[in-house]
Amino acid sequence: MTWNVAQTTLTSRFLLGTASYPSPQIMMDSVRASGTEVITVSLKRQAAAQSSDPGGRPYFAMIRELHCHLLPNTAGCHTAAEAISLAHMAREVFDTPWVKLEVIGDQHTLQPDVFELVSAAEALVKDGFQVFPYCTEDLVACQRLLDVGCTLLMPWAAPIGSGQGLVHLSGLRTLRERLPDVPLIVDAGIGSPMDATQAMELGFDGVLLNSAVSRALNPVQMAEAFKWAIHAGRLAFEAGIMAEQDMAMATTPVTGRPFLIG
Repeated sequence: MTWNVAQTTLTSRFLLGTASYPSPQIMMDSVRASGTEVITVSLKRQAAAQSSDPGGRPYFAMIRELHCHLLPNTAGCHTAAEAISLAHMAREVFDTPWVKLEVIGDQHTLQPDVFELVSAAEALVKDGFQVFPYCTEDLVACQRLLDVGCTLLMPWAAPIGSGQGLVHLSGLRTLRERLPDVPLIVDAGIGSPMDATQAMELGFDGVLLNSAVSRALNPVQMAEAFKWAIHAGRLAFEAGIMAEQDMAMATTPVTGRPFLIG
């Protein structure tokens, strides 16, 4: 079940964040249990207290031990200029052109500022970045991001860290229908493995989350649960989910020529 994202072939459709775990070791164990090949990292939110584990290993050295593709993000940025500056620093630190572009417009909902987002995306694409834009489910905003050179989109399911699931279901369904050839990764708001399965059954290409694993009572076990939920959702989508019916339909024929089973 390989797929291509940003000119890279992956086998896992699960992208996982590395923030807010009870300890660096639990973070590493969770990443390994998830089977992910892509993890998000942030320069802006890396606190000094999280800079190393009790054994003395620097945080970013531990990140590299996981042998995953790194997806630096611009979490906490509120203007295009701020996000562009942080993206350039992240490229130098992590040696990757990938960037998860976040430009927050509202502090309460953490909703993206689509105007600043498009502006930042256009500048970063011109600078050679592979931009993974965290956006809303708004079709027109998403089309503008594609127009400036983004090759994939990361629409939210619900506000970041809310765990509400696919609140914007109608908009997400419209995006998938109208942009059939664009890689779409649901990002933000996923609360349970059931939510992840639902997103994959809609035909989305992947799921990115953090809080639903890092805040679980057992993050390692939850990471594995999401691994299988995402896999099951994709298998179901590819197999073809039966259409809902208004009335009951018998699964065993009760009319026609009788026959005996010996």
